[in-house]
Amino acid sequence: MSKDIAIIGGSAAGFLTASLLARKGLRVRVFEKSERIGHSPRTLIVTGHMLDLLEPLCNSTVINRINRFELFTDGRSATIYLKKPDLVLERTTLIQTLTKMAETNGAEILSGHRFLSLKPNGKSLAFAVSQNGYNGTTEESADILVGADGAFSKVAKSAGLPKQTTVPIIQATVKLPGDMLSDSTRIWFVPEHTPYFYWLIPFSSTRGVLGLIGEEGQEIKGRLESFLEDKGMEPMEFQEAQVPKYTRWVSNHRKIGKGHVYLVGDAAGHVKVSTVGGIVTGLQGAHGVAEAILNGGSSRKFRLLRRELDRHRLIRRVLCGLNQKDYATLLDLLTPAIRLSLGVFTRDETSKLLLNVMLKQPRLLLLGLRALLIGR
Repeated sequence: MSKDIAIIGGSAAGFLTASLLARKGLRVRVFEKSERIGHSPRTLIVTGHMLDLLEPLCNSTVINRINRFELFTDGRSATIYLKKPDLVLERTTLIQTLTKMAETNGAEILSGHRFLSLKPNGKSLAFAVSQNGYNGTTEESADILVGADGAFSKVAKSAGLPKQTTVPIIQATVKLPGDMLSDSTRIWFVPEHTPYFYWLIPFSSTRGVLGLIGEEGQEIKGRLESFLEDKGMEPMEFQEAQVPKYTRWVSNHRKIGKGHVYLVGDAAGHVKVSTVGGIVTGLQGAHGVAEAILNGGSSRKFRLLRRELDRHRLIRRVLCGLNQKDYATLLDLLTPAIRLSLGVFTRDETSKLLLNVMLKQPRLLLLGLRALLIGR
């Protein structure tokens, strides 16, 4: 192929897309508005599936491994032991590593270039960018433009593609409690505070991040501070972001003139709405975009990703229908066999996980159906 690819946004999904396409010999340029790549730090937790999607060198981005989850609600608790550990990452390090991978595979990285607009231009697309420190704009061209510029994607807006609904996420760096192991993550279900959950994820032997997800327009910092005070923890610093909330699969491709526009990662809403985690699914989306570009639009990986995201939407609908008493019942129903399944199958393997759970504990299915009806 002799296609010229422009990727807007220095995100994890954007750099992986660049790497996959440049490796195939295509001309790929990445335009990032910031001078410093990966400038916004955030502690993340992902399943080991991430390493299946990336090169082995990304092992260097792992700062901790989690071997168990401790679940708490209304005086009850349960521990899930993971067969394959979860991975704790620092977002900046991950993106910088993916940047080097893309450059090694032949992609050109242009930092300090802000995307402004796009339009058809004969056989390709024309798009305007401004360069930091210089007056005026520059017009560039490409056969294919990939928007990897986050939840508030300017590429999506310029191409007439759907805007993402977002929810706020906040977490605070804290000292780990004296009774907590550094390879364990704690989860608290408090539905009167949030339809999601609180989490405490260690990133070292003594430090971790405690956070929660809110609803759109909701003030959640005060709730987090109140929860920290209740747990006797002092925040050292805060990390905040707006994250896409997947509501349905929408097209991430549009033909403009004779050029093509794709979206990937947060810009496309490739986020598991059950946990609002978007690293692994964003990387899956990168594989899907690369496959679609190389195959003239067809992508099996996109079809698989859509099914996975829709299953997470179903799980989220169930969880949003649970009250405090339901969560207590949920933890009571976690028999040893169910805990084993939850430890073997990850949240990135929902088809296997749901099937095993329903077969081993039918009462969980009934609880889920009841929550769905209440939610409606």
